[in-house]
Amino acid sequence: MPRRKRSKNQQTTITIVRVFAIVLLLMGAFVAFRYYRRQALEQEQVRQAELAKKEAAAKLLKQKKDFIKKVAPVAQKVDKGTKLLPSITIAQACLESNYGQSDLAQKYNNLFGVKGTSKTTSAVMTTKEYTNGKWVTVKARFQIYDSYEASIRAHNRLFQEGTTWNKNQYKDVLNAKNYPEQAKALVTDGYATDPDYATKLTNLIEQFNLSQYDN
Repeated sequence: MPRRKRSKNQQTTITIVRVFAIVLLLMGAFVAFRYYRRQALEQEQVRQAELAKKEAAAKLLKQKKDFIKKVAPVAQKVDKGTKLLPSITIAQACLESNYGQSDLAQKYNNLFGVKGTSKTTSAVMTTKEYTNGKWVTVKARFQIYDSYEASIRAHNRLFQEGTTWNKNQYKDVLNAKNYPEQAKALVTDGYATDPDYATKLTNLIEQFNLSQYDN
């Protein structure tokens, strides 16, 4: 009888151990499943975020290229026969109107932030200007145009005729032989107050190969 009882106790112990091992195995499998499932979900979220980022970047790039296609032939036509390079005009339009997305461009066809004086042909809007070494927000009156072409023609005319106080205001711009020199001259001749304006223009021209429109 003692041997049978001992054998029965051993079998019970073995059974308990086996059940415990199975439970541990199942718990381990469950934890592993939860871990890998969480990893898979996180990886999918990262993949979806990267995909959305790429799609947004592609959409933005297309928007920029569409704007360039729209203004490039106009700039070529208007700047032809003058000393102002179309690549500079196009780059300025892109930079100053945020590729046609600024309120000035969308509402009033004003691509270059040209100021106005008459209440009938201008509108008051908020803008940022670089003054005394820092950017400040100001309200000013800006010119209204009936088309992009009208805005580009006025822009070209400014460089040809100069300002009311100096008809040779932009002589260095017009005497420049290439787009890097012309971009720098825009700053030295006082057209732009942003110290990085020339660099921004040349980078933009090279990014989109705008010099092809100078030929």
